[in-house]
Parts: sequence; structure tokens; C-alpha cells
Amino acid sequence: MNNLFECKVKYHKIDEASGQQKKVSETYLLDAVSFTEAEARIHKEMEQIISGEFTVTNVRKANYTEIFDNEDGDRWFKCKVSFLAIDAISGKERKATSQILVKTNDIKKAYDNIMDGMNGMTIDFEINAIAESPILDFFSFDLEEAAKNMVDKTKAYKE
Repeated sequence: MNNLFECKVKYHKIDEASGQQKKVSETYLLDAVSFTEAEARIHKEMEQIISGEFTVTNVRKANYTEIFDNEDGDRWFKCKVSFLAIDAISGKERKATSQILVKTNDIKKAYDNIMDGMNGMTIDFEINAIAESPILDFFSFDLEEAAKNMVDKTKAYKE
């Protein structure tokens, strides 16, 4: 998996209840090679979603080790999972903590998805916390699109 970046985007949105325009800040997750690529990609994605002006206010690295993307889900949950291991040299038990992002409909289903995803692991683990994340969507790296862009740039360079 590439580096993951959380990007915050601010723009004006019409409130469905009142019909008035309000300023919102939304968080999106994407994978990219660098901060520069992350900012360029979030601009490209937002141009397809938002019909007006927007500002990317923050791009920061995210520390998720795994993403469980469920097409039926409508919210993202941040899950803190501790893995228990025995140090071969000292014989002591130690914990390694990971953040897992799960897309589903509620906390119970997030828990179930983690348990299903970790099924068959030979190492013990504990789920320490599950909380709803502010992330609205995840834009994964599209290898086919990247290859197409590379071919297009090569053709343009040769011309």
C-alpha cells in the first residue's frame, strides 16, 4: 500500500434543511506517493464532486495500516487494534498497536468486519477502540489511470 493522506477541503454547501449556504470542512483519504501528488489528486477528485470553488486546507499523512472497504457501508470507522506477540529473545509479551479503517454502517458491523478480516491470524489481537471517523470517502490509487497518464505524457513529450 502506498502512503495514505488525509486531505481537508473547505467549500460552500447549500444546507438541505434551511436552503442557506454554509461553509463546510470535509475530510477525505487517498493514497499517493507524496504530499504533492496527494494535493494534486484531491484537487482532481474534488473538481468532479464540487461544482463551485473549494480550498484544500490541510494535507497530512495518515497512519492506517489496513483499510477494509465495504461497498455496502456508508461511514468510516477508525479502529485501534493491539497485536500481542512474544519476544523471541526475552520471552516477554509486547503489544504493537495499529489503526484500521473500516467502512460500514455501524460500530457493531465495524467490529464484525475486523473480526472477519483478522480470521485465521496466528497472532493474538485485541480491539481496543472503535470510533466514527470524519473521513467521507477514500480515493484509492488507480494503477490503470496512472499507466494511461504516463503513456499520454510520453506521447506528448515525443511530439
